[in-house]
Amino acid sequence: MRVALVLRSGGDFDASHIARLCRQVTDYLPGAQIFCLSDVEVPCPRIELRYDWPGWWSKMELFRPDIGGDLLFMDLDTSIVGTLDGIAAVDRLTVLSDFYWPTTGRIQSSLMFIPERDRQEIWDAWIADPSRHMRECVTQEMWGDQGFLGQFWQGRAQRWQDVLPGQVVSYKCHVREKTRSDKEFGDGTLPENARVVIFHGKPRPWENGW
Repeated sequence: MRVALVLRSGGDFDASHIARLCRQVTDYLPGAQIFCLSDVEVPCPRIELRYDWPGWWSKMELFRPDIGGDLLFMDLDTSIVGTLDGIAAVDRLTVLSDFYWPTTGRIQSSLMFIPERDRQEIWDAWIADPSRHMRECVTQEMWGDQGFLGQFWQGRAQRWQDVLPGQVVSYKCHVREKTRSDKEFGDGTLPENARVVIFHGKPRPWENGW
């Protein structure tokens, strides 16, 4: 399994967060081939970022035609807490449903299995006008990279929550003590079947000892 990470310098993340996630992936998916798209040195094989797309938009370089093979991508504020055998067995395009709005069909891009065959269409559409896509993907319904990807994948990509129920959870929705009764369900403990915890924003995992 090829595991892809992305680090754009100048933001909240640095090479230490690559090292942290590499350790966790290696512990729970021995033999994984990890690489990172980055503009700085990292403690794993690196592919140079070619474009100056800011922040999460750097993830769009995952779709470059020169990057071959099927990819398991995860955001850097992800924590691996159990075996990834089930996740590694997936062989179809798979993304997350939005944790807070799961019935809308919106996707969440923190953890994605992206077969090579599903990437060219995305790249062709994106590279035609990246600036326009970044300008337009700023609404709640179409937010950021996942808003752009959702135009192609809603109704087409299977969802981790359906394929492996309970294995991929949100820190905010399923782990920490709930702060709102309608969207959060945690009691401060890790759900029994959890394998991956998605933080999707603040707090970051290392701020809470993860």
